[in-house]
Amino acid sequence: MNNMSFGEFKVEVQTTNNRGATPEEIAHRCVGSIVSFSQDAHPSLRDQAIAYRDSIEKLLVIHMKQAIQSDRTTVYNAIKEAGHPTLAEYIRKM
Repeated sequence: MNNMSFGEFKVEVQTTNNRGATPEEIAHRCVGSIVSFSQDAHPSLRDQAIAYRDSIEKLLVIHMKQAIQSDRTTVYNAIKEAGHPTLAEYIRKM
């Protein structure tokens, strides 16, 4: 991950090698946009924010995995209906 700041704007780049991002990686990035808190916040408030962020991240992972599975089912059915059952089976097993 590389970070660059331009005044008020922060640019962050994350890459992978020979794969897409995992639901866990995407959820981690996403939750950073949803939940933020000051490092100077009162410790009890900061602890609550961290716990909330962690629970949101876990929920995002669960729902992203469900969305991925649902999309694969759609792709499987489309490929099978197009007359490629073997290819469809490879998709289903992913």
